[in-house]
Parts: sequence; C-alpha cells; structure tokens
Amino acid sequence: MSVSPEPIELLATVLFTLAVLHTFCVKQFTQWAHRYPSGSLAENLLHFLAETEVVFGLWAAALFLGIAALKGSVQTAIDYIDRLNFTEPKFVFVIMVVAATRPVVRLAETLISLVARLLPLQESVAFYIAALSLGPLLGSFITEPAAMTLLAILLKRRYFDRAISQRLAYATLGLLFVNVSIGGTLTHFAAPPVLMVASKWKWDVIYMLTHFGWKAAASCVCSTVLVCAVFRRELNALEAQPAQNQPIPHWLTGLHIVFLALVVSFAHHADVFFGIFMIFLGLTTATREYQDGLKFREGLLVGFFLAGLVTLGTLQAYWLKPLIQSMGGSALYFGATGLTAFTDNAALTYLGSLAEGISEDLKYALVAGAVTGGGLTVIANAPNPAGAGILQTSKVFGTERISPIGLFLGALFPTVVAIFFFWFFHSVPT
Repeated sequence: MSVSPEPIELLATVLFTLAVLHTFCVKQFTQWAHRYPSGSLAENLLHFLAETEVVFGLWAAALFLGIAALKGSVQTAIDYIDRLNFTEPKFVFVIMVVAATRPVVRLAETLISLVARLLPLQESVAFYIAALSLGPLLGSFITEPAAMTLLAILLKRRYFDRAISQRLAYATLGLLFVNVSIGGTLTHFAAPPVLMVASKWKWDVIYMLTHFGWKAAASCVCSTVLVCAVFRRELNALEAQPAQNQPIPHWLTGLHIVFLALVVSFAHHADVFFGIFMIFLGLTTATREYQDGLKFREGLLVGFFLAGLVTLGTLQAYWLKPLIQSMGGSALYFGATGLTAFTDNAALTYLGSLAEGISEDLKYALVAGAVTGGGLTVIANAPNPAGAGILQTSKVFGTERISPIGLFLGALFPTVVAIFFFWFFHSVPT
C-alpha cells in the first residue's frame, strides 16, 4: 500500500522522532546542567529539558507552531488541537491525585501486607512479591494509572528510598512497568489499549479472562518470583519497614474509595469526573490532618506528557495503519511488541481497530503484542510516566534521571516472560 503523507504529517513524524530521541537524552541534559552555576538560567533551562514528562509537550508545541507556519494561519493549528481527544490525559491527572492520597495508599498497603503475611518469607521479600504480582492485577479494576500510582508510592518508600542498588532499582522499575501493562487485561475497561478496541470487537470480561487474564496473572507471578530470586540476598538484607502510626477513620477511607470508583466509572466523561474531583478536593481540605500533600505537580506533568503524545501520535496513522494491515499473526505480535516501545500502545491498537476485516487471530496478536511491550520505554504505556514521575525523585536515582537504556534492560526479562505466556500459549480465538 502506497503512503502519500501530507506536509503536516511529515512534520509531525519528524517532531515525533525528535521527541523520542529527546527522551533518550534526558540524562545527558542533567549532566550538562551541572556544568553551570546553581540557579543560573542555563542550569534551570537544561534541568527543564531533562524532565521526561515535558518532552512530548514541548515538541507538540513545536508542531502547533509548525502547522500555523505551514498553513499561514494560527486558526488552523487551533482547529487541529480542538479536534483531538484529551480525555485520557485529563483522567490520568485526576486519578493520580485521587489514588495517591494517604487513605487510599494506606488501604492498598494493608491489603498487600495481608497477602505478604501468607508467604513464608522475610517481610521485605514477601511484600515485594505480593506488591509486584498482585498489585498490577488491581489495575484491571481501579484502572492502570491508579494501580501504577499506588505501587510507585509504596515501592518508593519501601525500596527506592532505601539503600538498594541501581541494578535492583532498574529491574524493579522494568518489572513494574511490564506487569502493570499486562495486569490490566483481566477486564475490558481498565487497560487503555484494550479499551480502544473492546467495544468495536465485542470483547467482554469473559473473553478477556479466558484469552488474556490468566496469562497476565501467570506472567506477573512468574516474573516477580524470578526477579526476586535473583536479588534475594539484597532484598533479605533490607530491614522490615515500620508501620505508619496515625490511624485513619474507616469512614474517610470509604469515602476515598467511593470517589475513586466514581472517577473510574465516568472515565470517558471529562466534565463529569472533573466535577467529582472538585468535590473530592473539598473533602481533602476538610480532612487535611489525615492527608499528605496532593500530587498535583506529578499529575500535571504526566497529563502534559500524554497530551503531547496524543498531539504528535495522532498524525502517525499514515504509516502505522498500513504497516499493521500488512503483517501476519506472528509478525504483527512481535511487530506490535517492538512498535509499542516507540508509540503509546493505546494509539497502536486504536489504529489497528480502523483496519476493516481483520481476523480474530490478528486482533489478538495486535493487542497482546501492544500490552507485552508496554514496559520497554516510558512512552510505551500511558501509566508509565506516572510511575517514572514518582520514582525518579527517589534516593536511589538522586539528581539523575531514569535512564531509558536502564529501563529497557530492566524490562527485557519480564517482557520475555510475557511473550512466553501471551504468544506460546496462544490459541486462535473463536
């Protein structure tokens, strides 16, 4: 199939490529910033460019200016932005703030600790296994961004802010990203790449559980146990984390869960969930003695990142869609796994859903490949920037930014395990 892109599409592809390259250079920008006096304009600018979450937003702004220049009209650029759907970035911002409150995090930690106590292992090892095998599966019910936020906060306090090695840090980061990406596939409404196709292809909970869910659960448990076995000495050396003391009223925790459920229920209606969010902010203000600082900065940065990805990624359809249509089953599965590393997996499955007459085998291959590769880079899965934004401020990374190469290597092993379950246990859906 021949591809004849418009000038704007070519510009978007060039800027998208530059944005991807920029994400691989954030650590270099940090190193350059250290060469300048503290507080200087050059240092602040370079630190700003080193923020992973601002990368796609900056290059999306360049696209806006480029469209205005090519068409000779700012209104044309405005019209393009108005046509885009930014509901997902808005939802991720809101769900991050709600899920990161102390009552919700404390409840999640309690549930994971209860499971950990059932394991005949030292507390630090048992919690690690429970958090990274069970926690990602919660994303199938409370959505992946919420699960990512909760787990990142818990892992930061219990492991990343303590004296763990960078090898363990990157292995854990990669494991977290991969498991969250596949862990949302037990249902048809929580993982963005599944959500994009479920309605059109008539995939329901039963379909997801039988074709995706059990494989995701098996992969999460297998990967976590094996990674834990490799780093067992280091994990065993960590002292048990003391419990947090101040009790939180049960009614307040219950209200937080109600608000979390309401936001998730209206995830596709930005005006509604923003109204719910405003009421929720009133609740947190009235109960500030039981709250930590709300994660506004982290949520806004992640939302900005995803909005930039939407702005740039939408114009990649001219080459992605024909590429997807030209592939067979195995090629599509492994191709989607690789392509996901360079574009959001939800965008990939959405473009695939536009291809008419695609077989059931190819549908499975596309979505399975998209979720399998969702942990290889920060941009591969929508919740990844949320986890990166929280964990890159931990003591283990210090002033350094998360290395894309380190993340890729850390995610490689759990990705291989996911390939084993999702492809080699694959049977053509009926």
